[in-house]
Amino acid sequence: MNLTPIDPRTMLSATKPTLDPARQKERSLEDLRQYTREFEAIYINEMFKAMRKTIPDGGLIEKNMSTEIYEEAIDLELARSASAGRGIGLGEAMFEQLKHLVPRGQA
Repeated sequence: MNLTPIDPRTMLSATKPTLDPARQKERSLEDLRQYTREFEAIYINEMFKAMRKTIPDGGLIEKNMSTEIYEEAIDLELARSASAGRGIGLGEAMFEQLKHLVPRGQA
C-alpha cells in the first residue's frame, strides 16, 4: 500500500487570513447592526400579523390560502423596508445597548 505524506504547509495555506483586531471589531459591529435590524424586521412583521388578525373576514376579496400567502409576503417585505435605515428605532436601541459587548480591538 502506497501512502502519500501530508504536507502541513498545504493545510496552513488553506486557512482564512485573520483580520487585524481593529478591523475585526468594526466587522463585528457591522454584523451586530445587521442582526439588530433583522430582529426589528421580525418584530415589525409580527406586529403586522397581529394587526391583520384584527381585521374581520369578508369584503370584496374572498379569503383563501393564496390571499393569506400573498398577504404574508407583502407584510414581510413591508417589515423589511420599514426596518431599513433608521426603522422604528428598536434595532438602533438594541445596537446601542449591545455594542459595548463586542470585544475591543487592539490597534
